[in-house]
Amino acid sequence: MHYDQNPHNDDRSQHIRDNIYLVDILVGRMITQVPSFMNKDDMKSAGMVGLLDASNKFDPSKNILFKTFAEYRIRGAILDEMRKLDWFSRSLRDKQSKIGKTIATLELELGRDPEEHEVANSMNLSLDDYRSMLHQVGHLGCVSLNETLDHSNEGRSFLDTLADQRSSTIPGKRIEDQELTERIAEILSQLSEKERLVISLYYYEELTQKEISKILDLSEGRVSQLHSQALIKLKTKVKAQLY
Repeated sequence: MHYDQNPHNDDRSQHIRDNIYLVDILVGRMITQVPSFMNKDDMKSAGMVGLLDASNKFDPSKNILFKTFAEYRIRGAILDEMRKLDWFSRSLRDKQSKIGKTIATLELELGRDPEEHEVANSMNLSLDDYRSMLHQVGHLGCVSLNETLDHSNEGRSFLDTLADQRSSTIPGKRIEDQELTERIAEILSQLSEKERLVISLYYYEELTQKEISKILDLSEGRVSQLHSQALIKLKTKVKAQLY
């Protein structure tokens, strides 16, 4: 009998071999979310780093499929690479912040989720200009979903919590994780029907914006606007309720 191989290393290698196809799938899905100067090779390289990281940090005792865990890590690694390239400007972050603050202020004043035209009016913008701004900051919302919600060792991201909504309770989950998921579910319920549909189809069903546009009979641009506005609302509400 040979003892020169570590069984844990074998498991990690097998995980990588069995799931390397995920890198290409996620790169294909995310290619529209990255700047033109970030090519597929850049994304694949970052995705492989994420897959390797997943193989090293995966804990089967959590009762979570490695495929699910790896998808989060691969996606996160690609987005981390985006941050390093600093492809989004400070002006876009300022615009995103301004939209979020305006929505939060109007929500307090109105006692409900504001309509698009109300947000536009409050910002002294036409509805078309407001929707154009939503399209401009769309990629920032994608990045924000991968920012951590907590400071624990697990460092759960908002995207992780969104994905938890798809499944029933998982044995072994901590009570605080369940409470966090319930609070996020409540925040999601406060979005408009179309915003909830876009979030559900994009993150739960993993459809592209083009596919969603056909299902909802909307233009891709309109789906992008709804997606951006929904993410800004979610990020604003999360900060207000969880911090």
